[in-house]
Amino acid sequence: MSGTVTTPAGRMTALARAELTLLGRSRGTLVAALFVPLVLPFSVWSATKDMDLEEAGLTPGTVVLPAAVGFSLLFAVYGALVGVFTARREELVLKRLRTGELRDTEILAGSALPSVATGLVQSLLLAVGCAVLLDLPAPPAPYLAVIALPLGLVLCAALAAVTSAFTRTTESAQVTTLPVMMVSMLGSGMAVPLEVLPDRVASVCELLPLTPVITLVRGGWTGELSAYEALGAVLTALAWTVLGVFAVRRWFRWEPRR
Repeated sequence: MSGTVTTPAGRMTALARAELTLLGRSRGTLVAALFVPLVLPFSVWSATKDMDLEEAGLTPGTVVLPAAVGFSLLFAVYGALVGVFTARREELVLKRLRTGELRDTEILAGSALPSVATGLVQSLLLAVGCAVLLDLPAPPAPYLAVIALPLGLVLCAALAAVTSAFTRTTESAQVTTLPVMMVSMLGSGMAVPLEVLPDRVASVCELLPLTPVITLVRGGWTGELSAYEALGAVLTALAWTVLGVFAVRRWFRWEPRR
């Protein structure tokens, strides 16, 4: 009698289903992933009252909406996955999975699927909610946002896997994730749009990992992003993704840190 034939998609789906069950039992992760991204946009909206947005060609809506998407990527995907990868490694789950049919890429992708799906759905809901509540018109270049979201999801998953390699415990994940989160929130155009920053500061901030994603989402709603600027943002995001994948292959840990 021949054994059951499995496919990569089937194996990843089964792993993702199991991971979703475990994710649902982690109240701390759920609160950070589901509720924090819903609250932080209100602080950005309050801050826009002190910004000179008209001179930069922006509105509160075109500031808050990209920020909301960015918060979802950071908390629902990046922050959640650092905890997931670290916990599964320390519990020897990753080590056991490698002894079966699953390949390394399938283990990482399957483990990441629930968080990535959560980030995707949450980003879409936040975008629609911000557009309605802040009276934003239909985006003149929606394809830019469509390009940005998958790039951001993959990039944040890769960054999470890299960060987990330097995270000893699930508790310390709250510390190891801070650099990426703080730099992204302050310098990637989420809390403060690059358009209102000094040119030299903005030029440096354009090179940060999440900046291209926020730039493309905002450009989708403003319609003021040139083809050259959009291409530059896409290439920057791709470069960070490739660098992240290389770092995962080089430094990701499959066994507990001792």
